Amino acid sequence: MASPSRQLLIATLCVAAYYLVGAQATGADEEWKGIGMYELRMGDFSVKVTNWGARLVSVVLPDSKGNLADVVLGKDTIAEYINDTSYFGPITGRVGQRISRGRFVLDGKVYHLERNDGNNTIHGGGTAFSKSAWTVKEHVAGGDCPHITFYYHSIDGEQGFPGSLDAHVTYRLSSPYTLGVHMSATAPDTATPVNLLQHVYWNLAGHGSGDVLGHTLRLFASRYTVLDGELLPSSGRVAPVAGTPLDFRTPTAIGARIRQVMGGKVVGYDANYVIDGEPEAMRPVAQVRDGASGRAVELWANQATMQLYTGNWLNNTKGKDGKVYNQYAGFTLETMGYVDAVNHPEFPSQTLLPGQEYKHDMVFKFSF
Repeated sequence: MASPSRQLLIATLCVAAYYLVGAQATGADEEWKGIGMYELRMGDFSVKVTNWGARLVSVVLPDSKGNLADVVLGKDTIAEYINDTSYFGPITGRVGQRISRGRFVLDGKVYHLERNDGNNTIHGGGTAFSKSAWTVKEHVAGGDCPHITFYYHSIDGEQGFPGSLDAHVTYRLSSPYTLGVHMSATAPDTATPVNLLQHVYWNLAGHGSGDVLGHTLRLFASRYTVLDGELLPSSGRVAPVAGTPLDFRTPTAIGARIRQVMGGKVVGYDANYVIDGEPEAMRPVAQVRDGASGRAVELWANQATMQLYTGNWLNNTKGKDGKVYNQYAGFTLETMGYVDAVNHPEFPSQTLLPGQEYKHDMVFKFSF
């Protein structure tokens, strides 16, 4: 194992490489050269991604006995990801989660978006970020700092949003067993809402191994955003989790109170938590552990909220390696700004102005 000083140096170089690539990536006019799968590896810790939706495809790591398993739900082929409707692993945007009635007002002008979730918009609409090929700006498969950076240029009016947007995401491995996901965006000419999120489903026992109801979960969140039956914050209220089935301030099995929760029209968690601490600071968000395998993950991020989703709508869904995913086969930890902030002035703004930079960092620290 590297000395603490060497680990710090490696981490510093990795972060520097990420920001350098982001600063140099301006290739909106580059010719697209295809869709592919890409691997990052550090010993027995490996990650696969695809530039279709800048998507996380797999994370393979040992359990407490040294047995390797892929802990990410997904598909086998690019073609299956192209037709995926479950959002297995992509970056979603421009605005992740829901926008009420697919509309918002910015600078006095009304903007209308595609409604792809009943009367509302979810994850920006049915096209663009999660349904497009991103440009591969740099790929270093191994060594001390395996990483890959994807770039996407969203044109003015795409999905109904104003102005163009340049977005980057870097996936980066570091020791020991740490995956960083770094998203950034700039609006060259016009103010526009931005709220990117990473939508990966986890099962620490291994994808396709059954449900995650026995995983223990701790959340660093003492409040939650009150959502209505359409999973929108129609009241604009934030309430304490104390005394509710949403309280995970101490480690609790995901399934312990799941039957008491409606994630919209179905039983299960689809809840938005306000993360304790300063919204722009890197701080702990969640800790999850699977007792059988001994695998655990700790998530740190710099966003205001996090959406916990327990795969409530998975139903005989074809997955990787011939596996079938059913309800509660995985969970998501979607760090983000406030849901539907574009329609709620009481929430912190998610509008990005020209000259500003949107930054969204997530760090998954695995152990076993």
